[in-house]
Amino acid sequence: MHKKPTFIPVNPMANEFGAGIAIEKIAINDLQTEGIEAAQRSHREDGHSFFLLEAGTVSLEIDFQTYIIKPSSIIYIHPNQVHRILTFDNVIVSSWSIITENLNPDYLKLLEDITPAKPLVLTNETFSLITEAVSLCIKFFNRKNDKLYQSILKDSCNALVALVLSHYVEQAGSADKLSRLDSITKAFRELLERNYTTAKRPAAYAEQLNLSTPYLNECVKNTTGYSVSHHIQQRIILEAKRLLSHSDESVKEIATELGYDDYPYFSRLFTKVTGMTALAFRNKNLD
Repeated sequence: MHKKPTFIPVNPMANEFGAGIAIEKIAINDLQTEGIEAAQRSHREDGHSFFLLEAGTVSLEIDFQTYIIKPSSIIYIHPNQVHRILTFDNVIVSSWSIITENLNPDYLKLLEDITPAKPLVLTNETFSLITEAVSLCIKFFNRKNDKLYQSILKDSCNALVALVLSHYVEQAGSADKLSRLDSITKAFRELLERNYTTAKRPAAYAEQLNLSTPYLNECVKNTTGYSVSHHIQQRIILEAKRLLSHSDESVKEIATELGYDDYPYFSRLFTKVTGMTALAFRNKNLD
């Protein structure tokens, strides 16, 4: 058995060529296809990544959820998400990745809102439009001697991201139509993503949002069906699962990394949420 890494591997796709952006179209026929073995091992990307499936079928695991992706579909993967290819069959896929620094801030906020994103099935018209845009971006990507190469690449890739985002947002519904409950829940989720290792109590989030704890809980529960505490616990346990499955940190080290000095309490919490001990989960999900 190979030794587990001390950290979750990061695929340097976006920075592979030093531009902070990468885009390509590849055919995956079998295990000998270049790069496929690395893609079958759990990893993160160094950028915000998009995969447009043009042909074939892919089974993809993202944060312990399995998705079957068929043409003509697209999926977005956030840099924090751990994923791997499980199976594939005669695949043709276009993919592009862009680091946060090169991403339009408005688009970044929208991408955070749709994470985790499910595969988006495209209409023939939309698929054709995105495919044409990808082909143009690939041409720009290969024109490395152009005087304004970085600017052209950055602007064109952001336009491509916006095109995909528009369809995700359309599917989710307009942000302008969000109710007050939805808006508060959205703000809570944004805070949670930034603070889950340090803020463990609903009151901490209510205070930051200038709301009472009962009202925040009412908003979140009415919108999602789950309490604020549930969401806090689920976010913490997701990160714990990632580290247990894809690193060799001890359970105690993981507890500390996630903000728990009380190791026994963390162990009890993990068992309560998942129905098994942290060690049992690690043994079941060895990468």
